[in-house]
This record gives sequence, C-alpha cells and structure tokens, in this order.
Amino acid sequence: MHSRRTMLAALLCLGLSCGFLKADDAKPDTKPKSCTPAEKNADRHKKFMKDREELEKAGPIQLIFEGDSITDGWRGGGKAVFEENYKKYNTFNTGIGGDQTQHLLYRLNEGEIDGLHPKAVMLMIGTNNLGSKQSVEDTIAGVTCVVKTIHEKVPEAKILLLAVFPRGMKPDDHFRGEIKQVNEELSKLNGKDNVTYLDIGEKFLEPDGTLPKAIMPDALHPNAKGYKIWAEAVQPTLDEMMK
Repeated sequence: MHSRRTMLAALLCLGLSCGFLKADDAKPDTKPKSCTPAEKNADRHKKFMKDREELEKAGPIQLIFEGDSITDGWRGGGKAVFEENYKKYNTFNTGIGGDQTQHLLYRLNEGEIDGLHPKAVMLMIGTNNLGSKQSVEDTIAGVTCVVKTIHEKVPEAKILLLAVFPRGMKPDDHFRGEIKQVNEELSKLNGKDNVTYLDIGEKFLEPDGTLPKAIMPDALHPNAKGYKIWAEAVQPTLDEMMK
C-alpha cells in the first residue's frame, strides 16, 4: 500500500510539473508542495547566471552539480577536492543551502541550465524536505519532479542521482528511517531518463551505523574529509559518464 501511494504521488507530480496533465484535470489540493516551484534565493540564482556566463567564456560546461547546502559545500569544506577533481570539467555548481525540491524546481524553470549541453549532472536533493516535516511520499515526488525537469532541460546529459545522505549521529535517528524509505523509491529511477542511481551513504558510516563527527561534525554536512570520501565514491561512475 505504501509503495502504491508513493508511486501515485510521483506520477501525479510528474503529470502536473512536466505538462502531461492540464491544471483542470486534477484537484488543486492534490499537487505536492515539493513539486510546486517556489521562489527562494532569487539573488543567488541571478549570481549563478553570471557565474555561468564566466564559466562559458572558458569553454563548454561539461558537468553540473545540483542540490542544497551539501552540494553548496563544494565551495567551502569541499573546495580543495572540487578544484582537484572537477575544475577540469568547467563544472557549474548550483547548490544552495536550505533548498528543497520546490526551490530547485523554481531555479530550473528560471533557465538556470537552459541551453547547456553537459555530459553529466550530479544531483542530490531532498533532505531539507524531510527536515521541514514534508512527508516521505512528497519528498519522493519532489525529487522525481526535479529529475524529470533536468532531463527535459538537458536531455542528452547523464544524470547521476545520489541517494540522500545519512543524517543524524545514531542509526536509530528518525531521519535514518525516512531517508531509507526515500532512497528505496528513488532507486527505482535507475535506468530511466538517462538516470544512474548511486547510494554512497555507507561510505560515511562506521560499521555500527554511527555517523562520525570526523566526517560530518553536525551529523548532516560533510567536512573536507567527507567531501574526499564523496569524490572517491562517485569517481568510477562519473569517469564513465564524462567519456
């Protein structure tokens, strides 16, 4: 029953967000908040568009990062790892702290990646939906909408969809169970719309499931060591995508 409700929510989201259904075909209160583009960080979006112009002066943007503060952190704690591994691809990082799926959808709809021809897009989004008390089902629907929108914007690009990273120091933290449910459904997107799903969450954890402060001090955001683990874990997959 849970899986059926989840799939119905995702299908409804895709139909409304991506144009398969007309607004009159569905009840107005059935569209998940996670699939409704919502303006946030408009100034940051404008700066991204300027960043994009500067990047394009150096050549084609081959790789795009999409996400929230965890992706945004490639500019902070992950900067050295980013420079070493991704600068060569003229990578465009559009991660913004605090963003949920609806905020990323807003930016995508405002043309953030329109007209680009990247080889790959690395996406990880959804933890802030859960953190804001949105349901597991709505979070799944929101991520599904983001994936579909990215595919429509850059149809030739390969999408590396990362499982939502673990959060909460202890394995019995309530977020762990919700994230597991989200990731189980997101894994079903593997092979669709140029998507490769990859779950690297265990790379950050101790054998007993503890999330160590030495990797994620606040049990949510990676530090420099965490970003190195991330880069090493995705490297084989990204190498294939970037060929």
